[in-house]
Amino acid sequence: MITIDFQDETNSVDEAFIDMIHRIIRFAGEKEDVAGDAEVSISFVDNNEIQEINRNYRQKDQPTDVISFAMQELGDGEMNVLDENMPKMLGDIVISVDKAKEQADEYNHSLEREFGFLALHGFLHLLGYDHMNQDDEKKMFARQEEILHEFGLQRS
Repeated sequence: MITIDFQDETNSVDEAFIDMIHRIIRFAGEKEDVAGDAEVSISFVDNNEIQEINRNYRQKDQPTDVISFAMQELGDGEMNVLDENMPKMLGDIVISVDKAKEQADEYNHSLEREFGFLALHGFLHLLGYDHMNQDDEKKMFARQEEILHEFGLQRS
């Protein structure tokens, strides 16, 4: 079971969107065989906040739509300390509400679809998917579309 801790720093995200994101993350967790109890944190911020995060952590001084911070990646020399009785913290997903609205308009689909896409994209990053090269990008985006389609959030 995946537990999600939501933080809406914009106080603007509709409860229905939060419920849908909850459901799509749990659905994706089942599809990706996430075993045991796991936790994810999802924060909704504005463009200014995500630009600051993007600048500090990725050295890109511009707003972006979603940023993920995986907790399960081990750095050099780090030991894997897992307690079977503790939920596994997968990481944090930060979504720009401003960017989500811009992109929903730009791609001519619903804000619900955009939030679902961004949350799922961030979640797949937490599970180790990436798009640093073309092969990985194809694999990640194909999986993303497959899950969105099965969940019922196709592009409208």
